[in-house]
Amino acid sequence: MKTRKFFLTLNAAILLLATPLLLVAEADAATKPIPGLSRQPSEAAAQVFLDPNDTVLLLLDHQTGLFQTVKDIPVAELRANTVVLAKVAELVKAPIIATASEPNGPNGPLMPELATAAPNLKYVARKGEISAWDNADFVKAVEATGRKTLVMAGVWTSVCVTFPALQAKADGYKVYAVIDASGDPSEMASRTTLARLAQAGIIPVTTNVVMGELQRTWNRPDAAQWGALYNELVPNYRAASESYQRAQEAAEK
Repeated sequence: MKTRKFFLTLNAAILLLATPLLLVAEADAATKPIPGLSRQPSEAAAQVFLDPNDTVLLLLDHQTGLFQTVKDIPVAELRANTVVLAKVAELVKAPIIATASEPNGPNGPLMPELATAAPNLKYVARKGEISAWDNADFVKAVEATGRKTLVMAGVWTSVCVTFPALQAKADGYKVYAVIDASGDPSEMASRTTLARLAQAGIIPVTTNVVMGELQRTWNRPDAAQWGALYNELVPNYRAASESYQRAQEAAEK
């Protein structure tokens, strides 16, 4: 009995000594400064936006056959947004994991642009599972990143994005769904999906929002690369940038 009490007391003492160290470590991780900001946000405010150090981009079933069924967004726009999204993830060094549903069948292969836009992309083949979250290799790839914030986009939004989004949310992940880098076979499917996602606590966003949250400031060494990506995403922004550049050149003459 005395021996048992001794070990209980010893364990309690170790716990008391370790607790302050754990709290300090957690505080250091939570208050990691964001470069380029003149004011660092509070811990609570910092958690409002995407953290590039905790984000994983999941590209789900962006396949050439499935693109032909999309009715809620122009397919050319969907593809362009997906490419920019992948380039943004590459720029902030966020892991990118892609998968495809039956690529040898009518769903078709993964869009080829991704190979150039995201050279570090990891592709995970599925074995017939409709939801990527039902595939063991896919979930292992996500878990291997050690990150807890998932940014998802895919075709169809109502199935290929929503199913794994709901499951990942239930498993404790923070989940974003990029609506303009996803597509559905009807406006009705898109509207009902948005409602379902929001009710489940999944955050619907667009590509430009993901960019802004990951960028946070123009006061950074890679600002020109961000500018080029905005030009690629929004053609009218490109026109404004070109007009400004020409005006600056004229003023210097």
